[in-house]
Amino acid sequence: MKDIFERLRSAELVELSDPEFAKVNELVERTLRLTPELNTATTIEAVREKLGDIIGTPVDETTTIFAPFHTNLGRFITLGKHVFINHACSFLDMGGITLEDHVLLGPRVNLVTENHPLNPATRRGMLCKPILIKRNAWIGAGATILPGVTVGENSVVAAGAVVSKDVPDNTVVGGVPAKFIKNI
Repeated sequence: MKDIFERLRSAELVELSDPEFAKVNELVERTLRLTPELNTATTIEAVREKLGDIIGTPVDETTTIFAPFHTNLGRFITLGKHVFINHACSFLDMGGITLEDHVLLGPRVNLVTENHPLNPATRRGMLCKPILIKRNAWIGAGATILPGVTVGENSVVAAGAVVSKDVPDNTVVGGVPAKFIKNI
């Protein structure tokens, strides 16, 4: 049997009653303890170091994160080089979040890999799908990227958009739900 984190990252339904769910809670509590240190850091280098502690791997020195930054787990975040994450971004990463090189995130961007079933009997369970933001993509202020979405290379997501479907390479999308605006 796969461990709970493997099941979460492979889009399997995981019930809160799952005997391994305590492992998720332990990781959430660890992240909750470390997050205030990240969000009170006074230098970009210190923020990078604290985020590295949360995600379990060093953050490249070319990457910049402005506090505050929020995540529930952190362990399933992968950051490339020359990434910029502006103030007040939120990453719900149980399904896995990858930002490739040169990705730009505006303030208050939400990356949400977690969802719940529509069926009321299983609704408290978790259904997670990964988010991939490809090289040189720009996610505008206040945009939300939903579970399972890939944003293509060089693409732009307009401010305030809610993205529920993949964005092709070299494309601008915007709106709620996000729709094609133009090619770059």
